[in-house]
Amino acid sequence: MKKVFLLAIAVITFSCKQEASLQKYFVESGEKKEFMALDVSSSILNINKSKLSASEKAALASFDKVNILAFKKDGKNNAQYSKEIKEVKEILKDTVYQPLIKLNGVGQNASIMIVGDNKEIDELILFGNKKELGFTVVRVLGNDMKPENAMEFLSILQKSNIDMEQLKPILNFVNKK
Repeated sequence: MKKVFLLAIAVITFSCKQEASLQKYFVESGEKKEFMALDVSSSILNINKSKLSASEKAALASFDKVNILAFKKDGKNNAQYSKEIKEVKEILKDTVYQPLIKLNGVGQNASIMIVGDNKEIDELILFGNKKELGFTVVRVLGNDMKPENAMEFLSILQKSNIDMEQLKPILNFVNKK
């Protein structure tokens, strides 16, 4: 009986990997005062679905929610900013995050990555930072998201009437002195 108990403990210990993940980072960081975490549902788009094409409707149906995590840099948290941005970049080096676009400028960077393959996207990741302001990580989550629907989704965004009330917490956080 004692051997079975020890075996069970060993299996549980080794099966619970302590690998860093973006989801885990969101959960842990969302509780820190320098961060603002926000979950936004698809209702934010506030769109008249009757005016969408069939392909636009399919793209919209695949969109579920967006998780936003923002770190606001101020003159007092430079060391924490460096630590946090290094941690995010380490997580995003994992091969599960496939880079699509990278933009680099002086003191600012942005990248778009996907989790999935060329047939189905599980997650779309947007990461941007500006040394003076901080950084933001956005996770777009959905069901049966397809790469070919990306352009359709941009079209939907242009037709949307975004509900700014849902974004007020993050806007207030970023603009707060």
